[in-house]
Amino acid sequence: MSQTPKSNYSGPIVIDPLTRIEGHLRVEVEVENGTIKDARSCGTLFRGIENILKGRDPRDAQHFTQRTCGVCTFTHALASTRALEDALALEIPKNATLIRNMMLGMQYIQDHIVHFYQLHALDFVDVVGATKADLKESVKVAAKYSKTPTSEADLKAAQDKIIGLVASGQLGPFANAYFLGGHDAYKLSNEENLVAVTHYLQALRVQVKSAKAQAIFGSKNPHPQTLIAGGVTCYNSLNKASFDMFNELYQECLAFVENTLIPDVIMVASAYKDWATIGGGPVNYLTFGDFPMPGKERDLKSRWLKPGVIKNRDLTKVHDFDPSKIEEHVRHSWYEGDKARHPYEGATDPEFTEMGDQDRYSWMKAPRYDGMVVETGPLAQMIVSYAQGHETVKASVDYVLTTLGVGPEALFSTLGRTAARAIEALVTIREVDVWFKELQDNIAKGDEQICVNIEVPKTGRGVGYVGAPRGALSHWLNIENGVIANFQLVVPSTWNFGPRDLEGNLGPVEVALIGTPIADPKRPVEILRTVHSYDPCIACSVHVIDNDTNETRDFRIL
Repeated sequence: MSQTPKSNYSGPIVIDPLTRIEGHLRVEVEVENGTIKDARSCGTLFRGIENILKGRDPRDAQHFTQRTCGVCTFTHALASTRALEDALALEIPKNATLIRNMMLGMQYIQDHIVHFYQLHALDFVDVVGATKADLKESVKVAAKYSKTPTSEADLKAAQDKIIGLVASGQLGPFANAYFLGGHDAYKLSNEENLVAVTHYLQALRVQVKSAKAQAIFGSKNPHPQTLIAGGVTCYNSLNKASFDMFNELYQECLAFVENTLIPDVIMVASAYKDWATIGGGPVNYLTFGDFPMPGKERDLKSRWLKPGVIKNRDLTKVHDFDPSKIEEHVRHSWYEGDKARHPYEGATDPEFTEMGDQDRYSWMKAPRYDGMVVETGPLAQMIVSYAQGHETVKASVDYVLTTLGVGPEALFSTLGRTAARAIEALVTIREVDVWFKELQDNIAKGDEQICVNIEVPKTGRGVGYVGAPRGALSHWLNIENGVIANFQLVVPSTWNFGPRDLEGNLGPVEVALIGTPIADPKRPVEILRTVHSYDPCIACSVHVIDNDTNETRDFRIL
């Protein structure tokens, strides 16, 4: 296994904004002799969705929270809807749970495909190298990893496109991902680079199909409209034409995940096995699980992917999730006060100091579980499921580990985080077909109920837990006099990208960056690899528009 190259550089590196993510993130690191010794993750824009919701009808929450992000809109709608259903102690019709599971499953596929190819793969793939690849050798490389190899015609079309972009100087989608003249930290062959770039372009079309499949039951994507407290309202989709359309789109997505995504992740991982020891992050992991059993929407233990907590990377024991142990810290965030609060008592009162402040330095809060720094996301879900003996997950994880020739310890790394996301896509899309067939059987038997009526309570509180593609998402709702008195969003990217807490403990991505070798401080692709492996969605964490100045600022885009 080749060593990751490292410079002798000592000093600071600031990336602002860090691109190929959803939203705006600033990362500050201190490097000593080519290795990161300290790090700060800075969310640079204030959100305030929680404050906007105060005084509104609880049924409106999902329409506002969907606008938190332009990608995972359904997951926010689902969390808000589940929060109101929890306040009502309401169970929804079985068909509604099946449809929600199908929609969430297809959200996973869109999100994970886009993450690997459009947001993350180019941290490992040299786009310029693809222009030098031999086409016939590239066909052999593709066939080595996939049962349905890429054709020479597809490879040539992609290569010609890249050659044209490089010649024109207009790099299009690769502008924020490419290092002219190569980079010492890239390891794929030219032919492997071409295969990856070809599939990058194909993935753009496939992710649209997963969005269309979700829209069949959601009426549109992004921002589906059929989700309500009490179920779903897509009665017009309960017919053969809609089912046939969904199945066609589903089968195309399934084939891409099985025959392209998984082989490409294995191809990249095979060349970068040294990254199985880099970017490990914290030693504790949290997941809410998801995909509940029909008729048990509010029972977290009924979920197909179950909740749980792993402590100290000990895969021999999964601890039960206890919602009373969640707190959000603001000691090093741009919010009033120092007190850590449970989300039901949470406050979102801004108090900005200055950009570059080493004490209070982020608009993100710092969630903690039982006082611990925890990571959430596909890696957390896959290792919790693996440790629980989840048959489907265990088989897929073992296959990838065996193929790469590494043990379970390799999961705790940047490489493991990336592989876990692909594995989660694989096991989830296969299970979507199970829910789809059950829905079809129910409709064929005459059971078409998909929602029930509700009345908003005068007082109450509830929480909606969603195992979103990026990890543990929860919305916390307090109702007084029939309207929202308090609403808090605790999102995956605050769990993973939040700053230090009251005790000074670093956030997960800050921990993960410590010890990372930097080959070229002017082009620190290694920072991007670990940060992107978490799939940050800072739009979910912080959100603002400056209506007064509309000021445009120039940034160094990396």
